[in-house]
Amino acid sequence: MRLILTALVFLAGLFDLFLAIGFLTGPEQAATGFGIAATGVGGVSTIRADFTSFFGVAAFCMMWGAWRRNADLMLVPALLFGTSFVGRAIDLVVTGAYPGWQVPMAVEAAHVVLMVAAWRMLPHHRLEEIAG
Repeated sequence: MRLILTALVFLAGLFDLFLAIGFLTGPEQAATGFGIAATGVGGVSTIRADFTSFFGVAAFCMMWGAWRRNADLMLVPALLFGTSFVGRAIDLVVTGAYPGWQVPMAVEAAHVVLMVAAWRMLPHHRLEEIAG
C-alpha cells in the first residue's frame, strides 16, 4: 500500500510540475485553461510568477517527499491545496456557483486527501517536533 501511495504522490507531483512548466513557459495559454486572462505585462508576470511558484513548490515537495520517503514534505502541498480549497468554498458561498466549479475543488480536495494519507502512512516527524 505504501508503494502505491508513494507512486500516486509522485504522479500527482509530476502533473503539478507540468502545470508549473506550462505557467512558466506560456502563462497566457496556461491561464486561459484556468479561466484567467492577464491584462498587460504586469498581469502576465504575476501569472508566470505566482502560478509557477504554487504548482512548482507543491510538485517539488510531493516528488522529493515521495522519492525520499519523507512525509514531512507532504504537509506543504496539503496546506497549499487546502488553502485553495477553502478559498474556493468561500467564493462559492459569497458569489455562487459557476459552470465547472466542481472540477478544481475536486482536484484540490484529492490533493489534500492524498497528502494527508501519505503523511499518515509514510515516515514522518510529529507535528510538535516540526513546529518547534
